[in-house]
Amino acid sequence: MQKDIHPNYREVVFWDLSSDDKFITRSCVETKETITWEDGKEYPVCKVEVSSKSHPFYTGKSMLVDTAGRVDKFKKRYGNRK
Repeated sequence: MQKDIHPNYREVVFWDLSSDDKFITRSCVETKETITWEDGKEYPVCKVEVSSKSHPFYTGKSMLVDTAGRVDKFKKRYGNRK
C-alpha cells in the first residue's frame, strides 16, 4: 500500500443540532472541535443539521428546519399572496 494517501479513519461524534441527538461512529471527516463523550474520552465532533433522528422520512413527522432564514427570506420576498 502507498503511504500517506489514506484518510485518518477514527471515531467521531456526530451532533444533530435540530434534535440535539449525539451518536458516535467511525469517520474520516475533518473537524476542529472536540467534545467529551459519556465515557470520559475526548472525540472530534461534527455538527449536522439533519440526521435519522430528525429527518421526516425516519421520524414520520413533518419538521421545518430553517437554519439559514430561508423561510423568512421567502415570506419577505413574496409575502402572503393569494
